[in-house]
Amino acid sequence: MPATSAAARPADLRESRDELRRTVLTGIVVLLAVAALLVAGGAYLFRRYTDSVNEEPLLGRAAVGAPAPGWWSAEAETSATPSRKAGGTAPRKANPGRGINILLVGIDQRAGQDAHDVRSDTIMIAHVPAGRDRVYLVSVPRDSRVAIPAYPRARYGGGVDKVNAAYQVGARAGGRAGGVELLGLTLRALVGVGFDAAAIVDFAGLRTAVDAIGGVDMCVDEETVSVHVGWDTATGRQGVPYVLTPPDYDSPRPVPGMRPQVYHVGCRHFAGWEALDYVRQRELIPDGDYGRQRHQQQLVRALAGKVTAGNLLADPIAADRMLRALGGSVTFDGNGTPVAGWVRAFGHLGANDVTIVRTNGGHFASRRIGGRSFEILTDTTEELLDALRTDTVGDFLAAHPDWVGR
Repeated sequence: MPATSAAARPADLRESRDELRRTVLTGIVVLLAVAALLVAGGAYLFRRYTDSVNEEPLLGRAAVGAPAPGWWSAEAETSATPSRKAGGTAPRKANPGRGINILLVGIDQRAGQDAHDVRSDTIMIAHVPAGRDRVYLVSVPRDSRVAIPAYPRARYGGGVDKVNAAYQVGARAGGRAGGVELLGLTLRALVGVGFDAAAIVDFAGLRTAVDAIGGVDMCVDEETVSVHVGWDTATGRQGVPYVLTPPDYDSPRPVPGMRPQVYHVGCRHFAGWEALDYVRQRELIPDGDYGRQRHQQQLVRALAGKVTAGNLLADPIAADRMLRALGGSVTFDGNGTPVAGWVRAFGHLGANDVTIVRTNGGHFASRRIGGRSFEILTDTTEELLDALRTDTVGDFLAAHPDWVGR
């Protein structure tokens, strides 16, 4: 592997035209994993962190208790689940337990890029059960075929598309807030509940945070070839090794004379730019989006574990730099509760309390419809979504232990 030189600078990675992935990982770390460190660190670090988080309204009608459009209503959140098919409801008995659902969104919006060009690339739901003793982290495949509700602000009459298109449609009229609202409304109709909070996460902040703590250790579980980072075989300079073609960015074409960055199977140390590049890959790994989800969730655990167990308070400069990088990377909507309140509420949870859930059991259920490839949510995944609504995810995983990510 080339040494980390000028050719490997993270700044160069940000400038790459084909850098299409930002991750939502910081959101879960912000809300849960670093909370223990902040509480232990006292008032100074707590204020430094919470003051650096950008707070603004994002959820709109996708929030818990907010009226939703058309046939769906806030009251239905405790009595019925909308059918997965557009236009109907399927009454179900609700669990009286009150779980909390947090929408975590990663986007790629480069400087100067129009909002309507952006889709949410990473989507996760963090579910905290009524007992407040665990976090279930559920990824929603970006290519999932779903019904997107009408959104008059964008002059959109509703339709069926990939779930990541919902953010793009909403952002046309309302920027980031519009994107999160329509994405949240789409998932609210799919799952049957509104969201208690939401966070948008930025790529550069997480990379800086990983570097601030000296990198992270992860085990590569499948050979992963980067489509974003490579090296010119003649000059050694960093460049893009593959060309990705819209709209679905499938079937990457190799660039002549470029050698891609490769992450070989085995445990190793990752600098910030390497970690973010590794967890962005999906096109050339056997399990595609599911592999990328698993790698992203592994990074959540690696970062959270180092933050909460690495005694960062012994190095106050590194701790401060890391906390401010994490905070600055997040735009947060606490639905009326400031981020400081959320951090205090979950200060008892750490990395070992996060359970990774593999949507569709981590197996492809792809189908080509109208010339496009969609991921179809299976009947068992619909049971998982019902478990999110009824606060019975633990029971679901007891019946489906192979859906727990490792």
